[in-house]
Amino acid sequence: MKALDAFLMEQISQFEPEIREHAAYSIDTGGKRIRPSLIFFSGWQNDGQVDEKLVRLAAVVETVHLATLVHDDIMDEADIRRNRATVAKKYNNATAVLLGDALFSHAVYLATQFPTNEVCRDIAVSMRQVCTGEILQTMQRGDPDLDMATYFRVIDLKTAELFRVSCHLGARLAGFEDSYVQAAGAFGRHLGIAYQIYDDMTDLFGSQEKIGKTLGTDIATGKPTMPLILMRDRLPDDQAQLLRDSLSGKIEADVPHWLEKLREMGIFEEVRQAIFDEITKGRDAIAPFQNNSSAPYLRTISDLLWNQVAAL
Repeated sequence: MKALDAFLMEQISQFEPEIREHAAYSIDTGGKRIRPSLIFFSGWQNDGQVDEKLVRLAAVVETVHLATLVHDDIMDEADIRRNRATVAKKYNNATAVLLGDALFSHAVYLATQFPTNEVCRDIAVSMRQVCTGEILQTMQRGDPDLDMATYFRVIDLKTAELFRVSCHLGARLAGFEDSYVQAAGAFGRHLGIAYQIYDDMTDLFGSQEKIGKTLGTDIATGKPTMPLILMRDRLPDDQAQLLRDSLSGKIEADVPHWLEKLREMGIFEEVRQAIFDEITKGRDAIAPFQNNSSAPYLRTISDLLWNQVAAL
């Protein structure tokens, strides 16, 4: 991971002088680096050497991810990201939009520097799918009747796709057989779905100090997530209508009230089980390949998420 951090810091000088400060602020986020970890572990060889191809790929995917965070925080009207001001809060929305675009562009530039065009092609498709997921989510924002199928479609595109392509390309660049490359991609997809459900759950059940971002934004900005969809469908008609009116913006959302309702109704346990189910599907995808040097490491990442969810 040190090699990746050093590579990302080197990229700051590639941006024009006028926006290097902004790029540095976006890149130096101290994040969990989940997607790079998936790349390194999906391409893990027994010798444990740092593969420069994987470092570059990790930089590509992480830069795409950072760009999405910059744009996400604008749409969510969030002030805090990882215990500090978001890019939009520190600068302004217009600057943040264009900075996110610059990060996307630089990711594509890095992706062109591989001997094969497969990396650039797959990354470009993944970027389009991530943006499609964000567009769908934006179109559905304020829709109080969003169904669970649409919710899963959105998170599959906007979050799980980057997890999938990280594992897929990591295994591909390591030279593993095609069957394992496909299995690794499936693992990444299910882990990504699980992670997004977890992230949505922490917005409602977490601690702002622990997760480092503004809580309750999904309710306040009218973004139905799994816990809110489950609660809406089980509330008495009058309460369900009140939640619909809150999500649609007809009335101001009483965030503390709805957070308390979620706890009272036991929604937490059902959402947690949904996360466990997705993690299990991912583990099942790579189960036939336990003799592969990479598979046990991917399993370790799933263990980390499982334990985080279990500890909530």
